[in-house]
Amino acid sequence: MKFESLVNPTVLKQPVYEPGKPIEEVARELGLDPAGIIKLASNENPFGPSPRALAAARAALEHGELYPDGGCFALRQKLAATRGLAADQFIVGNGSNEVIELLGHALLRPGDEVVMGAPAFVVYKLVTLLFGAKAVEVPLVQHRHDLGRIAAAVTPRTRMVYVCSPNNPTGTANSETEMLAFARAMPEHVVTVFDEAYAEYVEPTPDLRPLVREGRNVVCLRTFSKIYGLASLRVGYGYAAAETAALLNRVRQPFNVNAIAQAAAIAALDDHEFTAKCVRENRAGLARLEAGFRELGREFVPSVANFILVHVGDGLKVFDTLQRRGVIVRPVKSYGLPEWIRVTVGTREQNERLLAELKRALG
Repeated sequence: MKFESLVNPTVLKQPVYEPGKPIEEVARELGLDPAGIIKLASNENPFGPSPRALAAARAALEHGELYPDGGCFALRQKLAATRGLAADQFIVGNGSNEVIELLGHALLRPGDEVVMGAPAFVVYKLVTLLFGAKAVEVPLVQHRHDLGRIAAAVTPRTRMVYVCSPNNPTGTANSETEMLAFARAMPEHVVTVFDEAYAEYVEPTPDLRPLVREGRNVVCLRTFSKIYGLASLRVGYGYAAAETAALLNRVRQPFNVNAIAQAAAIAALDDHEFTAKCVRENRAGLARLEAGFRELGREFVPSVANFILVHVGDGLKVFDTLQRRGVIVRPVKSYGLPEWIRVTVGTREQNERLLAELKRALG
């Protein structure tokens, strides 16, 4: 008997997430020098990890023989002090992706519905399908979430609504006022999930904590992967009402976040100089890329995140051409945008190289 015949049928239909290739793999495939490749595909921080986080991670590695704190006590205490909430209102995950999966474990049953924008972060749909629920996708309007249309898609079978702001892959955001009003208007049987993975790049950063303090059915997600530069350590968190966080902790695996990641995250929260630099350089980088795309006569979607969409005609062809020249970007055909590529904002040197190579690829 084949193993496949024993598997839950839902698994056989499950789409597979395809991450961007690492620099080393591209170098092997194309015979390139890894040192000459720049990766502007996965919205990683081009300035590396927070220096304070790096120092804390190195210190934590000295005690690698010990299990991590299974409840992330110190990190939750630090988050509470930093964000002005109680420690029991946080749940820490192996990246915010894990918290998305925990929401599926806790809330979704076959036949339930989850409403989300399209295109938006693909993991919302993948987790929805994994638990046998139905993904109800609401097309963006001018590359931006239309919260009125999303609200109109809610039915008695809806269990969750996802709003990613700034949205991946478009880089557009909804205002704080819009999101607060949207969540307050949701019926009681719906949990509203705001994904704030790129929120720290927005000035001023929207404040959704009033929803938590009001006891709304809301879960807000943040990550240390982006502005803090800790993507490889996989640590993110959600904040919600204490009762909600407690329920999510019931389905969380013990020791889900390693000690090195916890130590780095705690230190990163104090590295204000580093994050301020990242915001400042990102703003300048976005402006340079926008100017460069205008010079090339290319349409782009104005972004408030650390990446930007640009129209190139044949996205896969341009992606392949750039990759062969040692510049990795993200084709977004899988998001329903075959004529576009997504470009992470890099350092000044990386941005200039991207623009030069893109000009060659298009010419």
